[in-house]
Amino acid sequence: MTFGNALNLSADEVLSTTRSVRKRLDLERPVPREVLLECLELALQAPTGSNSQGWQWVFVEDAAQKKALADIYRTSATPYLAAPKPEFGDERDERRPRVHDSAKYLVDHLHEVPVMLIPCLAGRAENTPGGSSAGFWGSLLPAVWSFMLALRSRGLGSAWTTLHLVGDGEKQAADLLGIPFDKYSQGGLFPIAYTRGTDFRPAKRLPAEQLTHWNSW
Repeated sequence: MTFGNALNLSADEVLSTTRSVRKRLDLERPVPREVLLECLELALQAPTGSNSQGWQWVFVEDAAQKKALADIYRTSATPYLAAPKPEFGDERDERRPRVHDSAKYLVDHLHEVPVMLIPCLAGRAENTPGGSSAGFWGSLLPAVWSFMLALRSRGLGSAWTTLHLVGDGEKQAADLLGIPFDKYSQGGLFPIAYTRGTDFRPAKRLPAEQLTHWNSW
């Protein structure tokens, strides 16, 4: 059974309009567990190194736990947002105020989202040799992105955040949720909600020709 798959978007439409959603998250509308599990079933089809499937998925609905996670996130997000940002000399500079304003909104309202997700992967990232780090995270992050695509196709949104992992934040979150810190690494903190409206458009990106190399750099 498919729950809430009402958008009928093509694969290209889903891929080109899945945004980091912050201000348009509907903080009032409940998100059924059935929808989350349906999206997760799709996400679990993503590639994973050696078919290890060492992922675990922690959904948080409890208000007190969400508040505590938002506090952990805010501890690192507040100084990060206040710090100077690099200048790129292109359209990225023009969009920075909007991105900053959106990120600040999430800091202020993160605790209000219906559901949070912390995806985890067996092993500790810091114990992975440098040359193997891509393979380590490559066994989790494709599935996380697939989950976000599945959300989008069902009228929900999320945002990829990692600031709760800074300092001892990951350990605090692990203690809060009972995640075995010495055995699992957290891949981020994802707010989940239905979106207010579904008319998302492709983002402005640098042209592919500017970023492409053929046969050598």
